[in-house]
Amino acid sequence: MKLLHFFIFLFSIQMMASDFEKAEKLFNQQKYSQAESLFEKYLEAYPNHTKTIEYLGDIAGHAKDWDKAIEYYEKLKNQFPKNANYHYKFGGAMGMKAKDANKFKALGMIDAIETAFLTSSKLDPKHIDARWALVELYLQLPGIVGGSEKKATKYAEELHQLSPVDGYLAKGKIAEYFKRFTVAEQHYKKAHEIGNSKTSFQNLYDLYLKKLKEPKKAEDLKKQFENRLKV
Repeated sequence: MKLLHFFIFLFSIQMMASDFEKAEKLFNQQKYSQAESLFEKYLEAYPNHTKTIEYLGDIAGHAKDWDKAIEYYEKLKNQFPKNANYHYKFGGAMGMKAKDANKFKALGMIDAIETAFLTSSKLDPKHIDARWALVELYLQLPGIVGGSEKKATKYAEELHQLSPVDGYLAKGKIAEYFKRFTVAEQHYKKAHEIGNSKTSFQNLYDLYLKKLKEPKKAEDLKKQFENRLKV
């Protein structure tokens, strides 16, 4: 009888593992609602399963359910306080919630958002996304609550050390934000020369078209980029 119970127990574990694998496959196929129900079922059996909690946070983020995403990521960052990515994801979800909230409520969230991104950047000296988040944060915040070109530039320089393309793009974004469009063009051009990516192209193209009002440069850039893709 004990042996029978053991085999039933073993079979149930295998079935649950199969549910997780199915959920993971659905997630990778971007079938988020189907994946969510399987992950939730798995979490009921294994309440502290780290990867399941992260997946559920990611699914909530895709659905723009920021409260639910925050709840999942907060659990992870508290459980693993030295994991940079959990702090980053928590800060990102908080930031998106603040963006949708009224100004008074958003102001009350700034410290938590900044702390999350700063913690992430300190825990992982190579975390590019956390540094991008800090560049964006310090650009968008009013000076009275911590916004600062100097702070944004600090993290743009750190990005440059990690990835010259990201560094030039960040410096271009800062220059563009402060309407130094010629300087922004120089940075975006350097980023595009090195990376030749869709992102570097789009930043430079939009600058030519919308800010510098130079449609010919925008069109020439587009043709060059499309020709390179054909090679």
